[in-house]
Amino acid sequence: MHKLKNKFKRLFMSAATIGAACLLAGCGAGAAAGTDNSSVTESQSGVNGSEQENASSDSQKLQIVATIFPEYDWVKEILGDQADNVDLTLLLGNGTDMHSFQPTMEDILKVSTCDLFIYVGGESDSWVADALKGAGNPDRKAINLMDVLGDQVKEEELVEGMQDEDGHTHEEEHTHDDDLEYDEHVWLSLKNASLFCDTIASSLADADPEHSRLYQQNAEDYEEKLAALDQEYQTSVEKSQSKTLLFADRFPFRYLIDDYNLTYYAAFAGCSAETDASFETITFLAGKLDELNLPAVLTIENSDQKVAKAVIENTNTKDQKILTLNSMQSVTTKDVEEGTTYLSIMENNLQILKEAL
Repeated sequence: MHKLKNKFKRLFMSAATIGAACLLAGCGAGAAAGTDNSSVTESQSGVNGSEQENASSDSQKLQIVATIFPEYDWVKEILGDQADNVDLTLLLGNGTDMHSFQPTMEDILKVSTCDLFIYVGGESDSWVADALKGAGNPDRKAINLMDVLGDQVKEEELVEGMQDEDGHTHEEEHTHDDDLEYDEHVWLSLKNASLFCDTIASSLADADPEHSRLYQQNAEDYEEKLAALDQEYQTSVEKSQSKTLLFADRFPFRYLIDDYNLTYYAAFAGCSAETDASFETITFLAGKLDELNLPAVLTIENSDQKVAKAVIENTNTKDQKILTLNSMQSVTTKDVEEGTTYLSIMENNLQILKEAL
């Protein structure tokens, strides 16, 4: 960890130096975005000898950087018709899981020179503090989603049967007070999403007062869709016979589960790096499938399903389905181009939830 921090510090210092050089040379924030394959930027004009006029216009655009897909999609929805007049960058645009993301020098430069930066604020964003210190744009605003939630942020928990980082299976639900961690998967609650959209709309209105009414109206319209889907979730859960989900995988859905008073069992916590479950964990989960007569085992996107298959093999009937809930941690540029949205993923997750319950 110490070596990793030193590496980041060297990147921050280099990025700050380059950022200062760009500013002295008259480079606008729009020209600083680079060509990093890990990010996708909308409304970006190329800069070459015959396009100086376009470059000048592009440098006047509002520069917004979002670390993960949900933030990016919310901004697009709130911008509405103004999207073409803004440079919006999705930092994790190549499907990299945020837990393993390491920013490049170009990423840091984008963050340091943008007008509005939106990030989760959890442990996976530990690199952000140094990036913001070296800001090339002194007027830059930042939205930390976990700060927006405040005391509504949940502590990461270990429930019965869950395997911890040391490979131990826990017999009772509890948290480690001496090593407290907070669950950073805050975007997986539709209620949270509405709160975040309010904050984003206010920040956009401050940055671009001329279109403040448009941003507020777009946010209100979008939040109505979020509320309608939230009600669909609530109705579906109320009608379901079972109120328990079983994940043979990491579990990043704490905020979603708590919104509808569901219970769960899982192999690993949401931020766990573990992929191989112990025999004790597998047999515990298999026993719960039998005990509760659950029809399905859940995984998250990109799972190899090894643990899920092992759990099913240890049940009495061995006929449970394997279903996937999408936690939106690996949405790619291609997904965005093909029309994937936050709402479309959450709508699909609802269908999976109905089948699992």
